[in-house]
Amino acid sequence: MNYAFVFSGQGAQYVGMGKELYEQFPECRAIFDQASEAVGYDMPKLCFTENEQLNLTEYTQPAILTVSVAILEILNGLGIKPKMVAGLSLGEYTALVASGALNFTEAVQLVQKRGRYMTEAVPAGKGAMSAVMGLSRQDVQEACQKASAAGIVVPANYNMPGQIVIAGEVTAVEKAEKLLEELGAKRVIRLNVSGPFHTSLLEPAAVKLEQALKEVHIEEMKVPVITNLTGKVIPTKSEIIPTLVAQVKSPVYWEDSVETMIESGIDTFIEVGPGRSLSAFIKKISREVTVQNVENLKTLEKIRKIAHIDEEN
Repeated sequence: MNYAFVFSGQGAQYVGMGKELYEQFPECRAIFDQASEAVGYDMPKLCFTENEQLNLTEYTQPAILTVSVAILEILNGLGIKPKMVAGLSLGEYTALVASGALNFTEAVQLVQKRGRYMTEAVPAGKGAMSAVMGLSRQDVQEACQKASAAGIVVPANYNMPGQIVIAGEVTAVEKAEKLLEELGAKRVIRLNVSGPFHTSLLEPAAVKLEQALKEVHIEEMKVPVITNLTGKVIPTKSEIIPTLVAQVKSPVYWEDSVETMIESGIDTFIEVGPGRSLSAFIKKISREVTVQNVENLKTLEKIRKIAHIDEEN
């Protein structure tokens, strides 16, 4: 089997994520301890107990990265090695940790800053995001272009065939929603998010992020990383920083990223981290590949079986 690891993005968080694995695996606990020291608060408490902070971007991003890297450590211990890695938006940082380009301590501090910068870039209530079901890219792009007379609105996430997320200023998003419904969208669902991510409104965050990235030590990638920015492999180490700067204010080409991995020979996708959104997207993109998520003991056991079958073959 040719494995790709794909890593969860923001929105996948939930109270209790990673708890079973934390209790069972010392390497998992070590990552949580490392995260707590790096960000200056109790990461297990943030992830495992009811609290309001987990859904605040500045806290959500380090939490998801921590859970994902903790699970990655377990998979590494089992000897399951990916041929390629990718992540949805925030998950791209986990992919870069998996590739060896970023070390975990710097990565978790970096996404803490990224979350803060994203929150500061657009005041609450100014932006919105909506998921659009059942229309083509061209239809969505044209509707956004027409609605742009009312303000900024653009396609922000190309998740899978028939699901595209739009984002921008509230008035323009509302105008686009009406146009999309008139075009025959099956559903248009307003998302419960704190800002219009992956649009030009995040330019102030990109500027601050670029400065923060200059202070981070970056190594060569040992595993190819597919970026959301283009849906292609990040070609060189020198492209990592400009890619991450542009990524925060540009559309997410997730469908294209998955297609690239399949074309490169990937036949088994393992979603690493909380939630199953990426698994659902991949299954809609291709029925020819094996897809499995790992976020708790039950799903980890399924991964063990897949790896065992691979060893036997």
